[in-house]
Amino acid sequence: MSTILTISGSPSASARTGVLVGFVNNRLTEAGHDVQTLQVRQLPTLPLLTEDLTDPDISDAVTRILHADGIVVASPVYRAAYSGLVKALLDLLPKRALRGRAILPLATGGSQGFLVAMDYALNPLLATKGADRVVRGEFVLDNHIRPELGENALDEAAALAVGAATDRFTAALATTGYRRLRPAV
Repeated sequence: MSTILTISGSPSASARTGVLVGFVNNRLTEAGHDVQTLQVRQLPTLPLLTEDLTDPDISDAVTRILHADGIVVASPVYRAAYSGLVKALLDLLPKRALRGRAILPLATGGSQGFLVAMDYALNPLLATKGADRVVRGEFVLDNHIRPELGENALDEAAALAVGAATDRFTAALATTGYRRLRPAV
């Protein structure tokens, strides 16, 4: 069993990105992984934006990232760019912090034209932090997610595509062979 940290750039749990995070987390939990979610919106804004690593919440967030076996990064896309909150958090990490672990990027947005944000913005950001096992993620159009439907919020095509991405991520976790040393208890 791997420890997975989902970094959610969703503005709220009921926003489309939040619904997508819930779907993926459920699949990963069903696959036997220990899944935790880091809601970037809940971090203190000033310490996050001023890169104050002495703040206990910011320090805890960075520690959780550094100790995860795999990381899911989920962000809404606005005007072809990922969430500034997600970038602010990832900017706090050391240069090679994501090396050797499976990474699954996910994004939601209102237009197919925003798909470029995955390849030309989010994936390069992950690479600058050493991500060398980035699994092909998914971009889900907003109109394929209906939060009011609860567990069935993703339409069939989106559920299949995101399910396949989650399966690729799970397979990458099994073959990565790299695990962070756990802190002594």
